[in-house]
Amino acid sequence: MALPPTMTAYCARHYEEPPQIEHDDGASTWVTRGVSLCVSVTQAKDGTILERTAEDQPEEYILILPEKVSASIEAGSEKVTAVADSLTIVPPGASRITVRGEGVVSRVFAVGALDMMAQAGNARDFAAGYETDVRQAEAWPDPPGGFRIRTYPLAKYVDPDGARIQPRVFRSTNMMINVFAPWHDRRDPKTLSPHWHDDFEQASLGISGEFVHHIRYPWESDSTRWHQDEHIEAKSPSVLIIPPPAQHTTQDVGPGIARLVDIFAPPRADFSQRPGFVLNESDYPAPDWVGDSKAASGGALAGWQKG
Repeated sequence: MALPPTMTAYCARHYEEPPQIEHDDGASTWVTRGVSLCVSVTQAKDGTILERTAEDQPEEYILILPEKVSASIEAGSEKVTAVADSLTIVPPGASRITVRGEGVVSRVFAVGALDMMAQAGNARDFAAGYETDVRQAEAWPDPPGGFRIRTYPLAKYVDPDGARIQPRVFRSTNMMINVFAPWHDRRDPKTLSPHWHDDFEQASLGISGEFVHHIRYPWESDSTRWHQDEHIEAKSPSVLIIPPPAQHTTQDVGPGIARLVDIFAPPRADFSQRPGFVLNESDYPAPDWVGDSKAASGGALAGWQKG
């Protein structure tokens, strides 16, 4: 498969770019989109309020809180406290998040959040539209018992004696998120894991640390459409959009703790085929066709532990 001429990786470096939204309390929000997803990153203040209306939010979205930042979340008749260092799936409809503490608060949306897609700093790249190999949005089965606020403390899913790179995969009806456990030691450059996804777009969100994203584009017979390899350097917070089927891998560099989140929309069937790999699979059933290996071939499994 070949990439359209305009479809190369895009990196938003929030630490050196103006925000798309400036809040009354001094908080700032950056928005970056792909074909199938949108990532919103807010440098939040204590008391920052992030609201969604029922009209603008017809589907679920996901909230990621860093260490030392919690939040009160209201949706429908529910009011839930999400602890620091957590992932929360917020139901469709109106919602209100009140941040407690200062730090980087991330929200992830699928294509139904049209207002967020339109506010993205790179929205003009998608204004004309173009044919892509990106898998189209699709809703997976509703959660048993219906939609509600579901929050997951991430510290619960870290094995202190486990592998250096520990995937922590969650899914909703419209997205899949891999919040890697924090990386305290740097990745060995001799053991990187370049891989690709046949039809899944990927966003990589850098929450803390520094990274080099290595990208290699496929060749076709028309050499005028070839792209050079890229080695994209980015600090945090930043968002990288990777189009399929570009080969890619990420290397953490520099001092300190690195935190990286990989994002896909819709959920990936290949990950869902691995029993127990999706940590909240009991809350979000997979469709029947996920058991069909051909139908589930949305991406290469090589390097899933370190992708």
